[in-house]
Amino acid sequence: MSTGILKETNFKLPGQTAFYKGKVRDVYTIGKQLIMIASDRISAFDHILPRAIPYKGQVLNQIAIHFLEATRDICPNWLESSPDPNVTVGIACQPFQVEMVIRGYLVGHAWREYKAGKRILCGVQLSDGMVENEAFPSPIITPATKAEEGHDQDISRAAIIQQGIVSEADYQVLEKYTYALFQRGSEMANEQGLILADTKYEFGKKDGKIYLIDEIHTPDSSRYFYKEGFNECLAAGIKPTHLSKEFVREWLIEQGFQGLEGQKMPVMSDDFVNLVSDRYIELYEKICGVAFVKESTEDIELRIETNLAVK
Repeated sequence: MSTGILKETNFKLPGQTAFYKGKVRDVYTIGKQLIMIASDRISAFDHILPRAIPYKGQVLNQIAIHFLEATRDICPNWLESSPDPNVTVGIACQPFQVEMVIRGYLVGHAWREYKAGKRILCGVQLSDGMVENEAFPSPIITPATKAEEGHDQDISRAAIIQQGIVSEADYQVLEKYTYALFQRGSEMANEQGLILADTKYEFGKKDGKIYLIDEIHTPDSSRYFYKEGFNECLAAGIKPTHLSKEFVREWLIEQGFQGLEGQKMPVMSDDFVNLVSDRYIELYEKICGVAFVKESTEDIELRIETNLAVK
């Protein structure tokens, strides 16, 4: 029994046919349904950090549901219900083996590649003379292959189609949905005084129909900046205030860890763990525009199991 955090689940659900433990989510298959449980685990540089973050799973799950509901008019998605604050129940699809990463700003991985001298990212030509956090003239799609273990790999549109990872016809649909979803996410962020800098979407197929799957516009899959003061920071060469998991990556880099062989995972103090939790809750309240209600964490597994039994 756990108290305070949900690090993992090990349910044996009625009718369960499969179980998959991802970096953050525990995924159970029951017939044609998926039950996705957002744990409090946190990952960075494709490593699960040793300490879990209180309320992180609830934040991720509820933000994802907020945006899945708000984008149903753009494309079909997998969401059917949420019987618990940490749980999404939905349609089991066959996932495409690419993540559709879309970037409105030169930040994070794209900036690190650009700073190292790259001017072509996933087949997309980048202009010389750009600075960190600068907006692209228009959003760019920089896909990545989905790796079971280790780092996801950048890949171009042409290579995806050439290698048969996704058919050209399906990829055109993924592109269309990705641009439209990013536009909607950017508009919703703007209404809350935020800038959606970049994000990623995952898609799957069932009975010939393409669905948006997994999470959407959460701090694990997206970077947000505060709109206020952003242009002034950019002009002054100062890092703008952001709400995302990027500050965790930056902290790890400062501690000498980027997930590379031989590097030792730094110790996360209680203060840092609580800071990360506060930042996740802050993003929920900013992006959703409502107060975060902390669900009881006295025994999260029992709570989830009880709620799933009556779903």
